[in-house]
Order: sequence, then structure tokens, then C-alpha cells
Amino acid sequence: MDRKIALIREYYQGLPKDRAKVETRRHGFAFLEGLLAGGATLEYGELTLTGLLHKYKLSHLSETMMSQLLRWHLSGECNVCLYFDDRANNLLCFNLDNNHKVNNTVVIPEMALAVEVLRDLLEDHGCRPLVLASGRGYHVWCRLDATVENGLIYTFMLRLAAKTVARLHAAGRDPSRIKFNLYPDRRIRDTVSLRLFGSLHAKNRLFSRVLTPAGLVDEEASWALFEEHLCRGTTGAGSFRAACTLLDGQFQGPGTARSFS
Repeated sequence: MDRKIALIREYYQGLPKDRAKVETRRHGFAFLEGLLAGGATLEYGELTLTGLLHKYKLSHLSETMMSQLLRWHLSGECNVCLYFDDRANNLLCFNLDNNHKVNNTVVIPEMALAVEVLRDLLEDHGCRPLVLASGRGYHVWCRLDATVENGLIYTFMLRLAAKTVARLHAAGRDPSRIKFNLYPDRRIRDTVSLRLFGSLHAKNRLFSRVLTPAGLVDEEASWALFEEHLCRGTTGAGSFRAACTLLDGQFQGPGTARSFS
């Protein structure tokens, strides 16, 4: 477990660790007192109808409590969800959700195509993604070797989302069936968090496995790919800025319409 905690800490080292959202089935005054030990503050608590899942947003977390939360995270007792920095980050994530909740266990064709297209677009722009299964959708992470201002990251992500939607439409698929949530988003930076790798999905309790071009891999292989992405999948911030400049020219230049294809 110590090795896995070290990997998670390094991968998400750029995200603030003094606040987190905790998803757990544990509850009660004794449990809450333990969460708040060391001076943490409870900003809100929520009980959902998903298997009596409790959500707690905590701030002013001590290093000791964050370490405890990560141990619980890896043991399956809770999911730890972190928030992005207010101004600049070295991580970005596309959260692809299914807008049509017909079957909780099925990935719809639009989703399968969207994540394939998005993966290709990111790699075409020099960003190697880590794709994690999340219920009926996916979390698509990219990691940079230095922080970049949120506005530039968001514009980059918005344009790649637009390209993905255009390709879905060109393939005869309905893009409205997919919802793109982009992180970091300056408008919701302090209200929306994302689960860390190693979590169990709140509804189906499945491990957040890695999706490769060949398909989903098992938990052990997912950890190996997570470590490999940390070691060799990080994108240079300079290369990222160059990709942003290229996209800027595509969207503002005379060839804008063709750039979506």
C-alpha cells in the first residue's frame, strides 16, 4: 500500500491537499469526529440515495489526515476526491458522462467513439492521455511537467471537445448523448472535485480500470499503466503551450471549418 500511496501522491502532487471530498458508506458522530481531528473543517455533508453513500467536503486538512484518507482510499473504505488549484495546474481531465441513463452497466456507442476520438486528438497534439473507466463514461487525464494557467488549459480542452463533437456528428452519432465536463474549470473550481486513481465507483463499486486501445485491463495491469504514465506519459509544458498556439490558429484562421475534420 505504501508504494501505491507514493504513486498517487506524486501523480497528483500539483493538486491542493488541504481540502478534499470524501465518498464513503461510513457515517455517525464518532466517524465525523475522527474526520475533523487535527483541525479539519466540515464544509458540508450529503447523503445520497446511491447505496446510502455519504459525501463530506473537508477543508484545512492536516498532512496526517490526508495520509489516513489515502490509506482508506486504497483499502476501499472511501473515495478521495481532490479539487484543482484556483489559478494554474499541471493536470487536466475530461470527464465524459452519458446523458441518457438507460442502463448503468452499458457504455453507449457514442461514448465509445468519443473516447477513441479524444484519445487520438490528444496524442496528435502531443498529450498522452490516461483513460479511466467511470461508470458509463470515462475520465481522460493528461499530466504536464509544470503548471499552466487555467484559462489556457480550459481553452485547449474546449477546442478538443468541439473537435470530438464534430467527429461524432460526421460519423452519424448524436453528440448530445455525451456530456463533456472539463477540469480545471474556473467557474466551478471550488465546487466540483474528481476521484483519484484507485477508487471504486460509487454506484457499481468497480475499480477504476485503465482503458487501452485494446480495451479495459484488470486492476493489476491498471496500476502498472498508472505508474508508467507517471514515469513516461507526462507532457512538457512548453510542448503543451505550442499545441495551444496551433489550436488557436486553427480556430481563428481561414481554415477553421476544415480544422474540425
